Amino acid sequence: MSKDTLRIVFMGTPDFAVATLKSLVDANYNIVGVITAPDKPAGRGRKLNESAVKTYAQSKGLNILQPTNLKAESFLEELKALEANLQIIVAFRMLPEVVWSMPKHGTFNLHASLLPNYRGAAPIHWAIINGETKTGVTTFFIDEKIDTGAMILQDEIEIEADETVGTLHDKLMTIGSELVLKTVKLIEEDAVETTIQPKTDDLKTAYKLHKDNCKIDWSLPINNIYNKIRGLNPFPSAWCYLYNGDEKVTVKIFKVEKEVEKHHFDVGKLSSDKNELKVAVNDGFINIKVIQLPGKRKMDVKSLLNGYHFEENAKLL
Repeated sequence: MSKDTLRIVFMGTPDFAVATLKSLVDANYNIVGVITAPDKPAGRGRKLNESAVKTYAQSKGLNILQPTNLKAESFLEELKALEANLQIIVAFRMLPEVVWSMPKHGTFNLHASLLPNYRGAAPIHWAIINGETKTGVTTFFIDEKIDTGAMILQDEIEIEADETVGTLHDKLMTIGSELVLKTVKLIEEDAVETTIQPKTDDLKTAYKLHKDNCKIDWSLPINNIYNKIRGLNPFPSAWCYLYNGDEKVTVKIFKVEKEVEKHHFDVGKLSSDKNELKVAVNDGFINIKVIQLPGKRKMDVKSLLNGYHFEENAKLL
């Protein structure tokens, strides 16, 4: 099979997917259609917000479809009319079988973990939150379950000790786009060899993030707290309650450092001077570097301490 005979439909929505679509376009693959999320109203003016993939696809004059229902007959007819023989999925949604089984050469997905671990919605976040020292990307053929299909290729990367989800996201985005190109090349050469994902009871899962599991529990060991904050920085961000005098507000915490040492303070107790804001935990202190108060922009702690006073009884819970 030659590159010219491949007819590719690409499906994706966020920035993470753009890098892969761009690499396919730059490599002169024939992208016959791009499927992405419908425009959504955002902000106070409820202006329609386009996905990052749509914005890029428009700039390249690609054919774009934005279905609300992937099982709708109208969409399925449009998809069939593209006559694609390969579909590539990056950061999209779960596909019905009628869609993923359509092309001759199958439908493969890029997932930001070393499968079978961290199947699910937030693999980059949970790898950091759980204190992993390595992660990676995997391409696999889609089947009827979530992230369980036969694996094609993997690429591994180290997680730095001070890594955030933001920095790791960008690294995986780059190596992921390269892995997709390698996978397409194997399909092009009819040289794909797959590996069935092993079944085991101790797999780690990349659960969907929500308000409750983004809240900081200051009673946990210092490393758990440190990992959680960097694993949610900069999005969607870790949060907790600030009690300051008679005030109780929700704050978001982005960047921290950890200091392991013995002390006599209660968990959550805040201490501050002109340059530092520390919260006591069981086995040391979390030194807060970047924080956001309600209705304010996020700022470094030195800037915050210039105009904000913490009472003697201030604490985080």
